[in-house]
Amino acid sequence: MADAVPAWFTRAVDAPYREHRIPVEGTDIHYLDWGEAGRPGLVFVHGGAAHAHWWSFLAPMFTPEWHAVALDLSGHGDSGKRADYRHDLWAEEVLAVARSARFPGPPVVVGHSLGGGIALELASAHGDRLAGAVVVDTPVRRPDPESREGARGRAFRAPGIYPDQTTALHHFRLVPNQPCENDFIVDHIGKLSLREIDAGWTWKFDPHLFDQALIPLRDQLTSVRCRIALFRGEYSTIVPEDTASYMYDLIGRNAPFVSIPEAHHHLILDQPLAFVAALRTLLADWEHSTPRSIL
Repeated sequence: MADAVPAWFTRAVDAPYREHRIPVEGTDIHYLDWGEAGRPGLVFVHGGAAHAHWWSFLAPMFTPEWHAVALDLSGHGDSGKRADYRHDLWAEEVLAVARSARFPGPPVVVGHSLGGGIALELASAHGDRLAGAVVVDTPVRRPDPESREGARGRAFRAPGIYPDQTTALHHFRLVPNQPCENDFIVDHIGKLSLREIDAGWTWKFDPHLFDQALIPLRDQLTSVRCRIALFRGEYSTIVPEDTASYMYDLIGRNAPFVSIPEAHHHLILDQPLAFVAALRTLLADWEHSTPRSIL
């Protein structure tokens, strides 16, 4: 028997939001928008082959203090496709969404996995345009898991076409594979990962997302020009303790590195409330403290 859907989740996904589309470098970018104009900006960036709704059960929990948005990067969700996908171009999409949302000042960007790589790109190349960057279970030294699977020709290269939505959902899985007891969350994001075509149902992401060469992100981590924090899952196979230690050393031990208890790589799915509590705490501290000088 499926577990009951908790009230916090129902409240979050039922929270009203607005949808927008903006052109960025010749491609339409779709984003979701919660909260009131005039509040500080918080931009959520999903992982590879994911989409904005991976944040739709989390973003509303920040709106008492923040104006939150979550975008579909090009090649993902309901945004358009490109012939070429690059971290710097995805970073431009994030900046364009922030401009469109009309935040009163520079936003904080929160990115998971591939999205954390985009947050690092922004913190390095456009740090003066951010109030901070939060990198969530993104490895430096090894590629993010979605790109690694894509480069091997697995998982994302040949998305299937299924006769109905129910059959398609049976094939939905997390990459990398991990335990997650919150079936109601996996079902939620799985349904919103699909689109109907003439032949049946298939996934929204562009299978050519990972055709390009991977970037190691080491240079970005060592050259950030804004406040930064690093989160990881305690049991993550993507950012294990040795990788976390390496990243902490790279950044000069000059930023918080938070391990979310009992969490794996997809910590926003398996430990969502612990993630929210940790991020709220970090943001509250950043609101009431002075950042160290960025060299």
